[in-house]
Amino acid sequence: MHIQNRTFIISGGASGLGLATVRDLHAHGGYISILDLNAENGNAIVNELGSDRTKFFETDVTDTSSVQAAVTGTTAWIAQTGAPIGAVIPAAGVGSPGKLVDRHNEPIPLERLDVVININLRGVLDLIRLCLPHMTTTTPLPPDNERGVIILVSSSAAFDGQPGQVAYAASKGAIRSLTLPLARDLAQYGIRAVSIAPSYFESNMTAQMSDKVRKSLERVLEFPKRPGKGEDFARMVRHCVENVMLNGETIRLDGGTRMPSKL
Repeated sequence: MHIQNRTFIISGGASGLGLATVRDLHAHGGYISILDLNAENGNAIVNELGSDRTKFFETDVTDTSSVQAAVTGTTAWIAQTGAPIGAVIPAAGVGSPGKLVDRHNEPIPLERLDVVININLRGVLDLIRLCLPHMTTTTPLPPDNERGVIILVSSSAAFDGQPGQVAYAASKGAIRSLTLPLARDLAQYGIRAVSIAPSYFESNMTAQMSDKVRKSLERVLEFPKRPGKGEDFARMVRHCVENVMLNGETIRLDGGTRMPSKL
C-alpha cells in the first residue's frame, strides 16, 4: 500500500504515538484524518501541517454517534480530495492502573475498568467497523489487489503485564488476539490487519509515571537503553502500511525488553 494520496484515519492523533504517526504519514504524502477528544491540540496540528491534507474531528471513541460523525465527515472530505482510505489506525488509549482489590480489601470500582475497556477495545472495534464499508468498496491496487490495512496498537502488557495492569493487559491482549481473525475476515477484500505492541515509550501515559517507576523501567531495558520515541513507532506504522506481507501478526516494538513482575 502506498502512502501518497491515500487517507489515514488516526484516533488519538492529537498527542503521543498517534501524533508522531500523523506527522510521519503526512510527511510522506498522506492525507490525515485526526480523531481526538482534545480539540485545542487537534486544531493546532491542522494549523501546523496545513489544512490541505489534514482534517480534525473532535471525537469521543466511547460514543458511537461521535465516531460515526467523524467517519461521515472523513468520507465527505475524501469525496472532495479523491484520496481513498489507505489505513485505519486506532491509537487512542488509556492506562489507569489499579489492582482488582486494594490494600483495604476493597474491589476496584467497575467504572475504572469500564473506562479502559471502552477506550482500548470497544472504541477500537467501533471505529474499525464503521470505516470498513468505505474501504471494502475502493478500487484495489495492483499487483496484489490490496485495498488497505488496519494497524492496531497492542502493548508489551499483552505478553508480560505488570501488577496493576489487569484491565490494561486484558484490553491490549484482546487487540493481540483479534489481529489474526480480523486479517482472515478481511482477506477476501484485500485488507490487511497488523498490530504493533510497543513497550516503554515516551507518551502522555508514561509521562504520568513517578520518577521511581520510570527509573525502575529504565533499568530493565536491553538495547537501546532508552524509552522508545514516537518517531520509532511511526516508522513501524509506515512499514506496516508499505509492506504487503505484514498481515495477521503482532509485532513487538520493545528493544528486546521483557517487563518484570516487580519493579
